[in-house]
Amino acid sequence: MVNTDLTEILFKLAERSDLSREESQRTFGAMLDGHVSSECMAAFLMALRVKGTTREELLGAVKALRVRMRHFPSVPEKAVDVCGTGGDRYGTLNISTAVAFVLAGLGVPVVKHGNRAVSSRSGASDILSALRVPFILDPEAHITLLREYRIVFLAASQYCPAMSHITAIRKTLVLPTLFNIMGPLVNPAGVMRQLVGVFSCEWLELMVDVLHMLGSEHVWAVCSMPLGEIRGVDELTLAGPTHVVALERGHYSRFTIDPEMAGFTYAPIEALQGGDPAYNAEMLEALLRGASGVYRDTVLLNAACALHVAGKTTVLRQGCIDPSALQKSVAMAAFSLDSGRAWAVLKGLRSFSTMMEK
Repeated sequence: MVNTDLTEILFKLAERSDLSREESQRTFGAMLDGHVSSECMAAFLMALRVKGTTREELLGAVKALRVRMRHFPSVPEKAVDVCGTGGDRYGTLNISTAVAFVLAGLGVPVVKHGNRAVSSRSGASDILSALRVPFILDPEAHITLLREYRIVFLAASQYCPAMSHITAIRKTLVLPTLFNIMGPLVNPAGVMRQLVGVFSCEWLELMVDVLHMLGSEHVWAVCSMPLGEIRGVDELTLAGPTHVVALERGHYSRFTIDPEMAGFTYAPIEALQGGDPAYNAEMLEALLRGASGVYRDTVLLNAACALHVAGKTTVLRQGCIDPSALQKSVAMAAFSLDSGRAWAVLKGLRSFSTMMEK
């Protein structure tokens, strides 16, 4: 893409005109290939944010990144990914990473895609490093992990190296950009089942639309709205109702989940306050070893919904939450923690890491 092309794109966005799928794919492709200056990238990303992103623009951006990914082979048919967009600025403890261990403890294959923190203090890769869990490995080692422990973590730096061209500008902008939204849409294994946390309700249906168009089968996009707040959280929480857009067997449903439906009581978002990767890793390990509290209950709520997405439980009845079924799913997730199975997964990954170092 030459400068005159990008200038025309910027003028179009400044006039609040939408880009075609092809224009979006070409522009994001040029950015990911390192052909666009930091100043132009910042102008483009902020202009797109101010205008508002369409489905075609998001689809074009995702396609640009997907064709530049290294793909992960040999994925079980019902493998699931649990991840969030980040960008909600609440600085909570790591939820989706903990959920991944709970699911693996129950035999659910998890192929989790993640990155180091860009718009938060502790991303998935950051906490895995602090937990001494291997995630930068050759594909054969990753396949072994998935087979033996039912879990594998795929780092964006390894499977999406093109992202390196935009990391610096994302940190400079601070605000969440379209790249936050793109992250959960580009799992290198191409999993068809996902529980996706989104920082704003306005993105829920759009993200599900794009995943549907790309072939996904079973997707829940979720955004929790803490009581008294105007910003969403990219997880299910106990701080308020969680809004959900679900795709199942080609059909959409929209509903909310209140903590009481799962047998939990309200807890303020501050009760999930996290810290740096070392602190978050300490809290996650304590959780896997039996710690109780709001963190545990939040992880159980997310895991219960992820079990539904994975096809292990059914918590919906005619497109609405069945509280009794949801509580049974919570109990199944709790078994993974209380039986020590989730903790055993972490220990297994650590032993694998030690073996690889020898």
